Amino acid sequence: MMSRLREIRKSRGLTLAEVAALCSPPTTAVTIGRLETGTRQLTVPWIEKLAVALQVEPRELIAQEGDTAIAVAAQLTADGAQPLSEQLQIHAPTPLAGTIGLMVRDSQGDYRAGDQLWLEQLPPDRFAEAVNTDVLIPRQVGRFIFGRLVATEGNRLHLLPARPGARQTVIADAPWIARVHSLIRRL
Repeated sequence: MMSRLREIRKSRGLTLAEVAALCSPPTTAVTIGRLETGTRQLTVPWIEKLAVALQVEPRELIAQEGDTAIAVAAQLTADGAQPLSEQLQIHAPTPLAGTIGLMVRDSQGDYRAGDQLWLEQLPPDRFAEAVNTDVLIPRQVGRFIFGRLVATEGNRLHLLPARPGARQTVIADAPWIARVHSLIRRL
């Protein structure tokens, strides 16, 4: 099994020690280094622990046959485009389980015409996790509303639509919501 642990860690600008400290329970930099090089086996419990620490889906830590990778030429920092100290690759994003999509036909707020949004569907007991993020909420008769979830109050959701000048909307008893987790945009 080929691990993408090193490239994910490097792409986030983290050291071995920082990843080790993010693990729960914390581990050592030596252990993370061994997991990266393959001198220690990357087991399912390790994959799950590292995925939480690096905030990725567990499957993103494993290189898959047929993965397409793009060579990274440089990194953009506060000082501008900088050379890399070692070779890195970018892999195509993989959707989370249960991801649904939203196509942007007309520009609105932060989104441009042609954007694709990937959304994570949440049940009512997880609505509070989506406060201060953009969400899609189903309405009656196959309709939807999209905007920034600003508050939850019992079974009521307070939403600011993305259109300028639109008023806050309150939705009661939504069966589910879907929060934006990825933006796919062609330039």
